[in-house]
Amino acid sequence: MTAPVRYQILSLSPEAHLFEVVMTVDEPAGEGQIVRLPAWIPGSYLIREFSRQIVTLQAESEGRMVALTQLDKHSWQAAPVKGSLTLRYQVYGFDLSVRGAYLDGERGFFNGTSVFLMAEGYQSSTCEVEILPPKGKDFADWQLATSLPALDVKKKTGFGVYRAADYDELIDHPVEMGRFERVSFKACGVPHEFVVAGRFRADLKRLARDVKKICEWQIKLFGQPAPFERYVFLLFVGKDIYGGLEHRASTALVANRDDLPQAGDRDIGDGYLRLLGLISHEYFHSWNVKRLKPAAFSPYDLNRENHTRLLWAFEGVTSYYDDLTLVRCGLIDEKRYLGLLAETVSGVERGAGRLKQTLEESSFNAWTKYYRQDENSPNSLVSYYTKGALAALVLDLLIRRETRDAKSLDDVMRVLWRKWLTDGQGLAEDEWERIAAEASGLDLREFFERALRSTADLPLVELLATQGVQMALEPADGATDRGGVVEALAAKLARPVLGVRTASDPLGVRLTHVLDGGAAQLAGLAGGDVVVAVDRLKVSDLDKALSRFPAGETVKLHVFRRDELMTFNVELQAAPADTCRLLLQPAGARWLKH
Repeated sequence: MTAPVRYQILSLSPEAHLFEVVMTVDEPAGEGQIVRLPAWIPGSYLIREFSRQIVTLQAESEGRMVALTQLDKHSWQAAPVKGSLTLRYQVYGFDLSVRGAYLDGERGFFNGTSVFLMAEGYQSSTCEVEILPPKGKDFADWQLATSLPALDVKKKTGFGVYRAADYDELIDHPVEMGRFERVSFKACGVPHEFVVAGRFRADLKRLARDVKKICEWQIKLFGQPAPFERYVFLLFVGKDIYGGLEHRASTALVANRDDLPQAGDRDIGDGYLRLLGLISHEYFHSWNVKRLKPAAFSPYDLNRENHTRLLWAFEGVTSYYDDLTLVRCGLIDEKRYLGLLAETVSGVERGAGRLKQTLEESSFNAWTKYYRQDENSPNSLVSYYTKGALAALVLDLLIRRETRDAKSLDDVMRVLWRKWLTDGQGLAEDEWERIAAEASGLDLREFFERALRSTADLPLVELLATQGVQMALEPADGATDRGGVVEALAAKLARPVLGVRTASDPLGVRLTHVLDGGAAQLAGLAGGDVVVAVDRLKVSDLDKALSRFPAGETVKLHVFRRDELMTFNVELQAAPADTCRLLLQPAGARWLKH
Protein backbone atom coordinates (compact mmCIF):
# COMPACT_ATOMS: atom_id res chain seq x y z
CA MET A 1 0.00 0.00 0.00
CA THR A 2 1.42 3.37 -1.01
CA ALA A 3 1.92 5.91 1.78
CA PRO A 4 -0.31 9.03 1.45
CA VAL A 5 2.76 11.28 1.84
CA ARG A 6 5.96 10.48 -0.01
CA TYR A 7 9.34 12.16 -0.27
CA GLN A 8 12.34 11.82 -2.50
CA ILE A 9 15.59 13.46 -1.41
CA LEU A 10 18.58 13.82 -3.68
CA SER A 11 22.03 15.22 -2.91
CA LEU A 12 21.57 17.51 -5.88
CA SER A 13 24.71 19.63 -5.81
CA PRO A 14 27.39 18.71 -3.25
CA GLU A 15 29.61 21.54 -4.46
CA ALA A 16 26.82 24.06 -3.72
CA HIS A 17 25.62 22.15 -0.61
CA LEU A 18 22.12 21.71 -2.00
CA PHE A 19 19.63 18.92 -1.36
CA GLU A 20 16.57 18.61 -3.59
CA VAL A 21 13.38 17.29 -2.05
CA VAL A 22 10.26 16.21 -3.90
CA MET A 23 7.18 15.79 -1.69
CA THR A 24 3.92 14.26 -2.93
CA VAL A 25 0.56 14.41 -1.13
CA ASP A 26 -1.98 12.13 -2.78
CA GLU A 27 -5.11 13.76 -1.40
CA PRO A 28 -4.35 17.38 -0.47
CA ALA A 29 -6.81 19.36 1.64
CA GLY A 30 -9.71 20.73 -0.39
CA GLU A 31 -9.24 24.28 0.84
CA GLY A 32 -5.58 24.17 -0.12
CA GLN A 33 -2.85 22.04 1.46
CA ILE A 34 -0.74 23.69 4.16
CA VAL A 35 2.87 22.53 4.64
CA ARG A 36 5.32 23.51 7.38
CA LEU A 37 8.94 22.97 8.30
CA PRO A 38 9.74 22.61 12.02
CA ALA A 39 11.16 25.67 13.77
CA TRP A 40 13.29 23.57 16.17
CA ILE A 41 14.56 20.05 16.66
CA PRO A 42 13.69 17.99 19.77
CA GLY A 43 16.60 17.76 22.18
CA SER A 44 17.98 21.19 21.27
CA TYR A 45 15.84 23.84 22.90
CA LEU A 46 16.21 26.84 20.64
CA ILE A 47 14.09 28.16 17.77
CA ARG A 48 16.45 27.54 14.84
CA GLU A 49 14.32 28.66 11.88
CA PHE A 50 15.27 25.75 9.61
CA SER A 51 13.03 27.24 6.91
CA ARG A 52 15.64 29.92 6.26
CA GLN A 53 17.68 27.28 4.42
CA ILE A 54 14.94 26.60 1.85
CA VAL A 55 16.35 28.17 -1.33
CA THR A 56 13.56 27.48 -3.82
CA LEU A 57 10.04 26.09 -3.43
CA GLN A 58 7.39 25.39 -6.06
CA ALA A 59 4.29 23.24 -6.40
CA GLU A 60 2.51 21.46 -9.24
CA SER A 61 -0.46 19.19 -9.82
CA GLU A 62 -1.07 17.02 -12.90
CA GLY A 63 1.61 18.87 -14.83
CA ARG A 64 0.43 22.37 -13.95
CA MET A 65 2.09 24.86 -11.65
CA VAL A 66 0.20 25.59 -8.42
CA ALA A 67 0.36 28.90 -6.59
CA LEU A 68 1.88 28.92 -3.09
CA THR A 69 1.10 31.53 -0.47
CA GLN A 70 3.51 31.94 2.44
CA LEU A 71 1.57 32.13 5.70
CA ASP A 72 4.41 32.78 8.15
CA LYS A 73 8.13 32.18 8.52
CA HIS A 74 7.88 28.42 7.93
CA SER A 75 4.42 27.69 6.51
CA TRP A 76 2.95 27.74 2.99
CA GLN A 77 -0.51 27.03 1.56
CA ALA A 78 -1.03 25.67 -1.94
CA ALA A 79 -4.00 26.73 -4.03
CA PRO A 80 -6.80 24.10 -4.11
CA VAL A 81 -6.25 21.28 -6.62
CA LYS A 82 -8.28 18.25 -7.69
CA GLY A 83 -5.45 15.74 -8.07
CA SER A 84 -2.32 14.97 -6.08
CA LEU A 85 0.02 17.79 -5.07
CA THR A 86 3.79 17.72 -5.61
CA LEU A 87 6.20 20.18 -4.03
CA ARG A 88 9.78 20.50 -5.25
CA TYR A 89 12.27 22.47 -3.20
CA GLN A 90 15.98 22.89 -2.55
CA VAL A 91 17.57 23.04 0.90
CA TYR A 92 20.99 24.50 1.64
CA GLY A 93 22.96 22.28 4.01
CA PHE A 94 26.29 23.36 5.46
CA ASP A 95 25.74 22.99 9.21
CA LEU A 96 28.46 20.75 10.67
CA SER A 97 26.59 20.33 13.97
CA VAL A 98 24.33 17.41 14.88
CA ARG A 99 21.19 19.57 14.55
CA GLY A 100 20.83 20.46 10.89
CA ALA A 101 21.87 19.33 7.42
CA TYR A 102 25.27 19.14 5.72
CA LEU A 103 26.41 18.31 2.19
CA ASP A 104 29.71 18.56 0.34
CA GLY A 105 31.85 16.32 -1.85
CA GLU A 106 32.95 14.25 1.15
CA ARG A 107 29.74 13.48 3.02
CA GLY A 108 26.07 14.21 3.46
CA PHE A 109 24.03 14.34 6.66
CA PHE A 110 20.56 15.49 7.56
CA ASN A 111 17.95 15.53 10.28
CA GLY A 112 14.40 15.31 9.00
CA THR A 113 13.50 18.59 10.72
CA SER A 114 15.79 20.38 8.27
CA VAL A 115 14.53 18.87 5.03
CA PHE A 116 11.04 17.33 5.29
CA LEU A 117 8.03 19.63 5.10
CA MET A 118 5.08 18.40 7.15
CA ALA A 119 1.67 18.19 5.43
CA GLU A 120 -0.96 19.67 7.74
CA GLY A 121 -3.53 16.99 8.61
CA TYR A 122 -1.15 14.15 7.82
CA GLN A 123 0.98 14.23 10.96
CA SER A 124 -0.21 10.74 11.94
CA SER A 125 -0.07 9.24 8.45
CA THR A 126 2.51 6.82 7.11
CA CYS A 127 5.41 8.44 5.24
CA GLU A 128 7.81 7.00 2.70
CA VAL A 129 11.11 8.54 1.65
CA GLU A 130 13.41 7.54 -1.17
CA ILE A 131 16.99 8.64 -0.49
CA LEU A 132 19.20 8.95 -3.57
CA PRO A 133 23.00 9.40 -3.75
CA PRO A 134 24.63 12.27 -5.63
CA LYS A 135 24.97 11.66 -9.36
CA GLY A 136 28.38 11.01 -10.90
CA LYS A 137 31.22 8.51 -10.70
CA ASP A 138 32.89 10.44 -7.88
CA PHE A 139 30.08 9.28 -5.60
CA ALA A 140 29.81 5.67 -6.76
CA ASP A 141 31.25 4.39 -3.48
CA TRP A 142 28.95 6.39 -1.18
CA GLN A 143 26.97 4.48 1.42
CA LEU A 144 24.05 5.38 3.67
CA ALA A 145 23.44 4.69 7.35
CA THR A 146 20.28 5.38 9.32
CA SER A 147 17.94 3.73 11.83
CA LEU A 148 14.88 4.49 9.67
CA PRO A 149 12.92 1.28 8.94
CA ALA A 150 13.93 0.07 5.48
CA LEU A 151 11.29 -0.75 2.88
CA ASP A 152 13.23 -1.33 -0.33
CA VAL A 153 16.94 -0.50 -0.10
CA LYS A 154 20.11 -1.68 -1.76
CA LYS A 155 21.86 -4.02 0.62
CA LYS A 156 25.34 -2.91 -0.46
CA THR A 157 24.89 0.85 -0.25
CA GLY A 158 21.79 1.46 1.89
CA PHE A 159 20.21 3.88 -0.59
CA GLY A 160 16.56 3.29 -1.41
CA VAL A 161 13.11 3.61 0.14
CA TYR A 162 12.42 3.88 3.88
CA ARG A 163 9.10 4.02 5.70
CA ALA A 164 8.02 5.82 8.89
CA ALA A 165 4.78 5.27 10.78
CA ASP A 166 4.17 9.02 11.03
CA TYR A 167 5.87 12.39 10.63
CA ASP A 168 7.26 12.29 14.18
CA GLU A 169 9.09 9.07 13.38
CA LEU A 170 10.25 10.37 10.00
CA ILE A 171 12.14 13.28 11.58
CA ASP A 172 13.59 11.21 14.44
CA HIS A 173 16.10 9.18 12.39
CA PRO A 174 19.10 11.19 11.12
CA VAL A 175 20.86 10.03 7.95
CA GLU A 176 24.62 9.81 7.28
CA MET A 177 25.89 9.43 3.71
CA GLY A 178 29.32 9.18 2.16
CA ARG A 179 32.43 7.14 2.85
CA PHE A 180 32.61 5.78 6.35
CA GLU A 181 33.60 2.78 8.40
CA ARG A 182 31.27 0.78 10.55
CA VAL A 183 31.49 -1.82 13.27
CA SER A 184 28.65 -3.90 14.72
CA PHE A 185 27.94 -5.57 18.05
CA LYS A 186 25.02 -6.87 20.07
CA ALA A 187 24.04 -5.49 23.48
CA CYS A 188 21.63 -7.71 25.43
CA GLY A 189 20.83 -9.38 22.11
CA VAL A 190 19.97 -6.10 20.32
CA PRO A 191 21.94 -5.30 17.12
CA HIS A 192 23.97 -2.10 17.39
CA GLU A 193 25.97 -0.38 14.67
CA PHE A 194 28.67 2.26 15.07
CA VAL A 195 29.29 4.38 11.96
CA VAL A 196 32.34 6.67 11.90
CA ALA A 197 32.76 9.28 9.14
CA GLY A 198 35.58 11.74 8.55
CA ARG A 199 39.33 11.27 8.29
CA PHE A 200 40.75 9.16 11.09
CA ARG A 201 42.74 6.14 12.17
CA ALA A 202 41.31 4.26 15.12
CA ASP A 203 40.71 0.93 16.82
CA LEU A 204 37.00 0.59 16.10
CA LYS A 205 36.89 -2.92 17.53
CA ARG A 206 37.92 -1.54 20.90
CA LEU A 207 35.37 1.25 20.55
CA ALA A 208 32.68 -1.37 19.95
CA ARG A 209 33.78 -3.42 22.97
CA ASP A 210 33.71 -0.41 25.26
CA VAL A 211 30.41 0.97 23.98
CA LYS A 212 28.84 -2.48 24.33
CA LYS A 213 29.55 -2.32 28.07
CA ILE A 214 27.83 1.07 28.28
CA CYS A 215 24.78 -0.12 26.38
CA GLU A 216 24.35 -3.35 28.32
CA TRP A 217 24.59 -1.63 31.70
CA GLN A 218 21.97 0.94 30.76
CA ILE A 219 19.62 -1.63 29.23
CA LYS A 220 19.85 -3.71 32.41
CA LEU A 221 19.31 -0.63 34.61
CA PHE A 222 15.88 -0.03 33.10
CA GLY A 223 15.18 -3.69 32.42
CA GLN A 224 15.10 -5.79 29.29
CA PRO A 225 14.02 -5.66 26.57
CA ALA A 226 15.54 -2.48 25.20
CA PRO A 227 13.00 0.01 23.79
CA PHE A 228 14.30 -0.44 20.23
CA GLU A 229 14.96 -3.39 17.93
CA ARG A 230 18.14 -1.87 16.48
CA TYR A 231 20.38 1.08 17.35
CA VAL A 232 22.79 3.16 15.26
CA PHE A 233 25.53 5.53 16.42
CA LEU A 234 26.41 8.12 13.74
CA LEU A 235 29.75 9.77 14.55
CA PHE A 236 31.54 12.37 12.45
CA VAL A 237 35.09 13.21 13.53
CA GLY A 238 37.04 16.33 12.70
CA LYS A 239 38.92 19.06 14.59
CA ASP A 240 37.67 21.12 17.53
CA ILE A 241 34.11 19.79 17.39
CA TYR A 242 32.00 18.13 20.07
CA GLY A 243 28.32 17.40 20.57
CA GLY A 244 25.51 14.92 20.35
CA LEU A 245 21.77 14.74 19.79
CA GLU A 246 19.58 11.88 20.87
CA HIS A 247 16.99 10.08 18.74
CA ARG A 248 14.64 7.17 19.39
CA ALA A 249 16.90 4.48 17.87
CA SER A 250 20.08 6.36 17.08
CA THR A 251 22.24 9.29 18.00
CA ALA A 252 24.18 11.83 15.96
CA LEU A 253 27.62 12.67 17.36
CA VAL A 254 30.54 14.93 16.42
CA ALA A 255 33.94 14.76 18.12
CA ASN A 256 37.64 15.33 17.63
CA ARG A 257 39.31 12.61 15.59
CA ASP A 258 42.10 12.39 18.18
CA ASP A 259 39.57 11.31 20.81
CA LEU A 260 39.09 7.93 19.11
CA PRO A 261 41.02 4.98 20.63
CA GLN A 262 44.19 4.05 18.77
CA ALA A 263 45.54 0.59 18.06
CA GLY A 264 47.72 -0.55 20.95
CA ASP A 265 46.20 1.84 23.48
CA ARG A 266 45.36 0.19 26.77
CA ASP A 267 44.44 3.16 28.91
CA ILE A 268 41.52 5.54 28.45
CA GLY A 269 42.92 8.99 27.76
CA ASP A 270 41.07 12.17 28.61
CA GLY A 271 39.85 12.65 25.03
CA TYR A 272 38.53 9.11 24.73
CA LEU A 273 36.93 9.38 28.16
CA ARG A 274 35.13 12.53 27.00
CA LEU A 275 33.87 10.71 23.93
CA LEU A 276 32.67 7.73 25.98
CA GLY A 277 30.84 10.11 28.32
CA LEU A 278 29.11 11.74 25.35
CA ILE A 279 28.08 8.36 23.95
CA SER A 280 26.79 7.28 27.36
CA HIS A 281 24.79 10.51 27.72
CA GLU A 282 23.04 10.26 24.36
CA TYR A 283 22.31 6.54 24.76
CA PHE A 284 20.70 7.11 28.19
CA HIS A 285 18.32 9.53 26.49
CA SER A 286 16.79 6.53 24.69
CA TRP A 287 14.79 6.11 27.89
CA ASN A 288 15.06 9.48 29.60
CA VAL A 289 13.51 12.09 27.25
CA LYS A 290 12.93 10.18 24.01
CA ARG A 291 10.21 8.11 25.65
CA LEU A 292 9.87 9.18 29.26
CA LYS A 293 9.42 12.94 28.81
CA PRO A 294 7.58 16.02 30.11
CA ALA A 295 3.91 16.37 29.26
CA ALA A 296 4.93 19.62 27.53
CA PHE A 297 6.68 17.47 24.91
CA SER A 298 3.79 15.04 24.45
CA PRO A 299 3.41 15.66 21.60
CA TYR A 300 6.06 18.14 20.51
CA ASP A 301 4.80 21.39 19.05
CA LEU A 302 7.56 22.11 16.55
CA ASN A 303 6.19 25.53 15.65
CA ARG A 304 7.08 27.27 18.91
CA GLU A 305 8.90 26.94 22.21
CA ASN A 306 7.70 24.08 24.47
CA HIS A 307 8.40 25.32 28.00
CA THR A 308 8.89 22.95 30.92
CA ARG A 309 10.48 23.20 34.36
CA LEU A 310 11.65 19.59 34.11
CA LEU A 311 14.74 19.79 31.89
CA TRP A 312 16.90 19.31 34.99
CA ALA A 313 15.28 15.85 35.35
CA PHE A 314 15.90 14.84 31.76
CA GLU A 315 19.24 16.51 31.01
CA GLY A 316 20.60 16.82 34.53
CA VAL A 317 19.74 13.28 35.61
CA THR A 318 21.11 12.00 32.29
CA SER A 319 24.30 13.99 32.92
CA TYR A 320 24.60 12.25 36.29
CA TYR A 321 24.18 8.80 34.82
CA ASP A 322 26.49 9.31 31.82
CA ASP A 323 29.71 9.22 33.87
CA LEU A 324 28.16 6.96 36.52
CA THR A 325 27.60 4.38 33.78
CA LEU A 326 31.31 4.41 32.93
CA VAL A 327 32.34 3.43 36.45
CA ARG A 328 29.44 1.04 37.04
CA CYS A 329 30.15 -0.89 33.82
CA GLY A 330 33.85 -1.16 34.65
CA LEU A 331 35.41 1.19 32.08
CA ILE A 332 36.91 3.51 34.71
CA ASP A 333 37.64 3.20 38.43
CA GLU A 334 36.20 5.17 41.35
CA LYS A 335 39.11 7.61 41.49
CA ARG A 336 38.74 8.53 37.81
CA TYR A 337 35.02 9.07 38.28
CA LEU A 338 35.58 11.30 41.30
CA GLY A 339 37.96 13.39 39.21
CA LEU A 340 35.14 14.00 36.73
CA LEU A 341 32.77 14.81 39.59
CA ALA A 342 35.23 17.33 41.03
CA GLU A 343 35.37 19.11 37.66
CA THR A 344 31.57 19.31 37.55
CA VAL A 345 31.39 20.76 41.06
CA SER A 346 34.10 23.32 40.22
CA GLY A 347 32.26 24.33 37.06
CA VAL A 348 29.05 25.03 38.98
CA GLU A 349 30.82 26.84 41.83
CA ARG A 350 32.58 29.21 39.43
CA GLY A 351 29.38 30.75 38.09
CA ALA A 352 27.60 33.44 40.10
CA GLY A 353 24.49 32.56 38.11
CA ARG A 354 23.88 29.67 40.51
CA LEU A 355 23.05 32.31 43.15
CA LYS A 356 20.48 34.00 40.90
CA GLN A 357 18.71 31.32 38.90
CA THR A 358 17.06 28.15 40.20
CA LEU A 359 17.12 24.83 38.43
CA GLU A 360 13.44 25.15 37.54
CA GLU A 361 14.05 28.62 36.11
CA SER A 362 17.07 27.34 34.20
CA SER A 363 14.92 24.61 32.69
CA PHE A 364 12.05 26.92 31.76
CA ASN A 365 14.30 29.59 30.26
CA ALA A 366 16.54 27.24 28.25
CA TRP A 367 15.08 28.69 25.05
CA THR A 368 16.10 32.27 25.80
CA LYS A 369 19.07 31.92 28.16
CA TYR A 370 20.94 28.61 28.12
CA TYR A 371 20.92 28.25 24.33
CA ARG A 372 21.65 31.94 23.79
CA GLN A 373 24.66 32.47 26.01
CA ASP A 374 26.78 35.61 25.92
CA GLU A 375 29.61 37.21 27.85
CA ASN A 376 27.39 37.68 30.93
CA SER A 377 25.95 34.16 31.07
CA PRO A 378 28.13 32.83 33.93
CA ASN A 379 26.82 35.72 36.03
CA SER A 380 23.15 35.20 35.20
CA LEU A 381 22.39 31.52 34.67
CA VAL A 382 23.07 28.06 36.01
CA SER A 383 23.23 24.98 33.81
CA TYR A 384 20.45 22.44 34.23
CA TYR A 385 22.99 19.94 32.90
CA THR A 386 25.73 20.38 35.49
CA LYS A 387 23.81 21.58 38.54
CA GLY A 388 21.07 19.14 37.52
CA ALA A 389 23.64 16.33 37.63
CA LEU A 390 24.72 17.43 41.11
CA ALA A 391 21.09 17.56 42.24
CA ALA A 392 20.65 13.98 40.97
CA LEU A 393 23.78 12.91 42.89
CA VAL A 394 22.52 14.53 46.08
CA LEU A 395 19.11 12.90 45.66
CA ASP A 396 20.75 9.50 45.08
CA LEU A 397 22.93 9.81 48.19
CA LEU A 398 20.04 11.17 50.26
CA ILE A 399 17.82 8.21 49.38
CA ARG A 400 20.66 5.79 50.13
CA ARG A 401 21.33 7.41 53.52
CA GLU A 402 17.71 7.54 54.59
CA THR A 403 16.94 3.96 53.48
CA ARG A 404 20.30 2.54 54.61
CA ASP A 405 21.14 1.65 51.02
CA ALA A 406 17.90 -0.29 50.53
CA LYS A 407 16.88 2.11 47.76
CA SER A 408 18.53 4.60 45.41
CA LEU A 409 17.90 6.85 42.43
CA ASP A 410 18.08 3.70 40.30
CA ASP A 411 14.77 2.62 41.84
CA VAL A 412 13.20 5.98 41.02
CA MET A 413 14.28 5.69 37.39
CA ARG A 414 12.86 2.19 37.10
CA VAL A 415 9.51 3.25 38.57
CA LEU A 416 9.36 6.18 36.17
CA TRP A 417 10.13 3.83 33.29
CA ARG A 418 7.46 1.32 34.31
CA LYS A 419 4.95 4.15 34.42
CA TRP A 420 5.81 5.07 30.83
CA LEU A 421 5.57 1.44 29.73
CA THR A 422 2.12 1.31 31.30
CA ASP A 423 0.55 4.51 29.96
CA GLY A 424 3.01 6.12 27.50
CA GLN A 425 2.11 9.53 28.89
CA GLY A 426 4.35 12.52 29.53
CA LEU A 427 5.01 13.68 33.07
CA ALA A 428 3.10 16.60 34.54
CA GLU A 429 5.29 19.35 36.00
CA ASP A 430 4.93 18.03 39.58
CA GLU A 431 4.82 14.34 38.74
CA TRP A 432 8.55 13.55 38.77
CA GLU A 433 8.79 14.70 42.39
CA ARG A 434 5.72 12.73 43.43
CA ILE A 435 6.95 9.51 41.84
CA ALA A 436 10.42 9.95 43.38
CA ALA A 437 8.81 10.20 46.81
CA GLU A 438 6.65 7.15 46.19
CA ALA A 439 9.51 5.06 44.80
CA SER A 440 11.82 5.91 47.70
CA GLY A 441 9.19 5.92 50.45
CA LEU A 442 10.57 9.25 51.67
CA ASP A 443 9.26 12.75 52.19
CA LEU A 444 11.45 14.63 49.71
CA ARG A 445 9.68 17.99 49.77
CA GLU A 446 12.48 19.78 51.62
CA PHE A 447 15.08 18.46 49.18
CA PHE A 448 13.14 19.52 46.09
CA GLU A 449 12.43 22.99 47.48
CA ARG A 450 16.13 23.52 48.11
CA ALA A 451 17.47 21.86 44.97
CA LEU A 452 14.92 23.06 42.41
CA ARG A 453 13.26 26.21 43.66
CA SER A 454 15.97 27.98 45.60
CA THR A 455 19.51 29.14 44.87
CA ALA A 456 20.91 27.59 48.05
CA ASP A 457 24.00 25.44 47.62
CA LEU A 458 23.43 21.69 47.54
CA PRO A 459 24.52 19.65 50.61
CA LEU A 460 27.32 17.92 48.74
CA VAL A 461 29.87 17.95 51.56
CA GLU A 462 27.46 16.36 54.02
CA LEU A 463 26.18 13.64 51.72
CA LEU A 464 29.49 12.71 50.10
CA ALA A 465 30.87 12.21 53.61
CA THR A 466 28.24 9.51 54.21
CA GLN A 467 29.86 7.62 51.34
CA GLY A 468 33.44 8.00 52.55
CA VAL A 469 34.35 10.93 50.30
CA GLN A 470 35.63 14.18 51.80
CA MET A 471 35.05 17.35 49.82
CA ALA A 472 36.62 20.77 50.16
CA LEU A 473 36.64 23.94 48.07
CA GLU A 474 40.04 25.56 47.60
CA PRO A 475 41.55 28.28 45.40
CA ALA A 476 42.57 27.00 41.97
CA ASP A 477 46.29 26.44 41.36
CA GLY A 478 46.03 28.03 37.92
CA ALA A 479 43.75 28.78 34.99
CA THR A 480 43.71 25.13 33.91
CA ASP A 481 42.98 23.71 37.39
CA ARG A 482 39.45 22.32 37.34
CA GLY A 483 39.67 20.33 40.56
CA GLY A 484 40.29 16.65 41.19
CA VAL A 485 41.10 13.87 43.62
CA VAL A 486 43.85 14.50 46.18
CA GLU A 487 45.76 12.44 48.74
CA ALA A 488 45.26 15.03 51.47
CA LEU A 489 43.33 18.26 52.00
CA ALA A 490 45.48 21.24 52.92
CA ALA A 491 45.07 25.01 52.91
CA LYS A 492 46.88 26.80 50.08
CA LEU A 493 47.97 30.38 49.48
CA ALA A 494 45.60 31.91 46.96
CA ARG A 495 47.15 33.31 43.80
CA PRO A 496 46.20 36.76 42.39
CA VAL A 497 43.39 36.78 39.83
CA LEU A 498 41.34 39.18 37.72
CA GLY A 499 38.09 37.23 37.93
CA VAL A 500 37.79 36.51 34.23
CA ARG A 501 37.61 33.74 31.67
CA THR A 502 39.88 34.10 28.69
CA ALA A 503 40.78 32.91 25.22
CA SER A 504 43.86 33.48 23.10
CA ASP A 505 43.92 36.41 20.71
CA PRO A 506 46.49 37.56 18.12
CA LEU A 507 46.97 40.79 20.09
CA GLY A 508 47.14 39.28 23.56
CA VAL A 509 44.45 37.72 25.77
CA ARG A 510 40.73 38.15 25.08
CA LEU A 511 38.34 38.31 28.02
CA THR A 512 35.42 36.04 27.11
CA HIS A 513 33.65 36.57 30.44
CA VAL A 514 34.07 39.05 33.28
CA LEU A 515 32.79 37.48 36.49
CA ASP A 516 30.56 39.11 39.09
CA GLY A 517 32.41 40.91 41.86
CA GLY A 518 35.82 40.16 40.40
CA ALA A 519 38.71 42.57 40.13
CA ALA A 520 38.18 43.06 36.40
CA GLN A 521 34.49 43.90 36.76
CA LEU A 522 35.16 46.34 39.61
CA ALA A 523 37.76 48.08 37.45
CA GLY A 524 35.38 48.40 34.49
CA LEU A 525 36.69 45.74 32.12
CA ALA A 526 34.14 43.97 29.88
CA GLY A 527 33.69 40.78 27.96
CA GLY A 528 35.35 41.07 24.57
CA ASP A 529 38.17 43.31 25.81
CA VAL A 530 41.66 42.24 24.71
CA VAL A 531 44.42 42.65 27.28
CA VAL A 532 47.64 43.53 25.42
CA ALA A 533 49.91 44.53 28.31
CA VAL A 534 50.18 44.06 32.08
CA ASP A 535 52.33 46.61 33.90
CA ARG A 536 53.41 47.88 30.42
CA LEU A 537 54.71 44.45 29.36
CA LYS A 538 53.16 42.57 26.43
CA VAL A 539 51.05 39.66 27.61
CA SER A 540 50.23 36.29 26.07
CA ASP A 541 49.88 34.25 29.28
CA LEU A 542 47.71 36.18 31.72
CA ASP A 543 48.20 33.77 34.63
CA LYS A 544 51.98 34.02 34.32
CA ALA A 545 51.91 37.78 34.00
CA LEU A 546 49.79 38.21 37.13
CA SER A 547 51.88 35.76 39.17
CA ARG A 548 54.53 38.47 39.63
CA PHE A 549 52.18 40.44 41.87
CA PRO A 550 50.59 39.69 45.24
CA ALA A 551 46.85 39.79 45.77
CA GLY A 552 45.79 43.30 46.79
CA GLU A 553 48.31 45.11 44.58
CA THR A 554 47.07 47.45 41.85
CA VAL A 555 48.38 46.81 38.34
CA LYS A 556 48.00 48.77 35.11
CA LEU A 557 46.38 46.96 32.17
CA HIS A 558 46.42 48.19 28.58
CA VAL A 559 43.35 46.91 26.78
CA PHE A 560 41.78 47.14 23.35
CA ARG A 561 37.99 47.53 23.43
CA ARG A 562 37.00 47.25 19.80
CA ASP A 563 39.58 49.58 18.15
CA GLU A 564 40.14 51.84 21.17
CA LEU A 565 43.20 51.46 23.40
CA MET A 566 42.20 51.90 27.03
CA THR A 567 44.00 51.82 30.37
CA PHE A 568 42.65 50.26 33.57
CA ASN A 569 44.09 50.19 37.08
CA VAL A 570 43.03 46.89 38.61
CA GLU A 571 43.37 45.83 42.24
CA LEU A 572 44.10 42.11 42.10
CA GLN A 573 42.05 39.76 44.26
CA ALA A 574 42.95 36.47 45.87
CA ALA A 575 41.60 33.48 43.94
CA PRO A 576 38.25 32.40 45.42
CA ALA A 577 37.72 28.98 46.97
CA ASP A 578 35.76 27.57 44.03
CA THR A 579 37.78 24.50 43.07
CA CYS A 580 36.63 21.09 44.27
CA ARG A 581 39.05 18.67 45.92
CA LEU A 582 37.85 15.17 46.78
CA LEU A 583 39.59 12.79 49.17
CA LEU A 584 38.60 9.14 48.89
CA GLN A 585 38.65 7.24 52.16
CA PRO A 586 39.42 3.50 52.25
CA ALA A 587 36.35 1.52 51.18
CA GLY A 588 34.63 4.79 50.28
CA ALA A 589 32.44 5.74 47.30
CA ARG A 590 30.18 2.75 47.90
CA TRP A 591 27.42 4.12 45.67
CA LEU A 592 29.68 3.82 42.65
CA LYS A 593 29.78 0.04 42.95
CA HIS A 594 26.04 -0.68 42.78
